Amino acid sequence: MAKLSLQDQGIRQPLADSERRGALRAELMVQIDYSTIDEMFSEFTRDINEGGLFIETGSPRPVGTEVALYFNLPGEGGGIETTGRVVRTTEGDTESPPGMGVEFDELTGSDRAKIDRLVRALRTGAHRH
Repeated sequence: MAKLSLQDQGIRQPLADSERRGALRAELMVQIDYSTIDEMFSEFTRDINEGGLFIETGSPRPVGTEVALYFNLPGEGGGIETTGRVVRTTEGDTESPPGMGVEFDELTGSDRAKIDRLVRALRTGAHRH
């Protein structure tokens, strides 16, 4: 009975939805250097997961643009160097800043594991508050 009442009162559908979204990525602001064929940029990430990241920028590159990425993970993560492709851009609104979503082309197993550990640590930390 106690379990049933806990479920009824404590776990509402909107929470479950936000949990599911949160599992996909973690908020993380780190400096990232990225370059296209002819330009080099230095901006900040907004969030990251094993599949890609969001770069906050007022001048996002067009969807489909190939970019070379380099960023340092906090803690003992170290640097990650990879390539990616712009998969979406946002103009920015009250909900989110302008920028672009970049999907990693490929990550080494160790880089993927570093990002996975970081995302899990950030999400665990976020749930303590």
